[in-house]
Amino acid sequence: MMLERLNPPTAPQPASAYSQAVAHSAGARRLVLSGQIGMTPGGEIVEGLEAQISQAFANFMAIVNAAGLGPEHVVKIVVYMVAGGDVAAFRRIRDKVFGAYPPASTYVVVAGLADPRFLFEVEGEAVG
Repeated sequence: MMLERLNPPTAPQPASAYSQAVAHSAGARRLVLSGQIGMTPGGEIVEGLEAQISQAFANFMAIVNAAGLGPEHVVKIVVYMVAGGDVAAFRRIRDKVFGAYPPASTYVVVAGLADPRFLFEVEGEAVG
């Protein structure tokens, strides 16, 4: 299955490494991921924004991988950052995770998440 990442010249170009859209063929297997946070598989909430971003993406990719997929199959992510946080850290970690396969991406600043210790959350979709 081929995914087509779209950044047409007729739309604003992305501010960083993400795609304006990702198209996939009909009938593809779709994986919808719940929000992942900066908590280890053992239940420990990691300290600090950058550590939480890294852990949340590690959790996200663990689920993607468990479905037999990889970063090239992720078509969309939505991230929630408490109080704006550090956009540069988020972009650096996201770019490391997805490399040459930038998904469509939405960044939302929120006042808080389900637990006040959570600073970051990522949800998304993959197809394969």
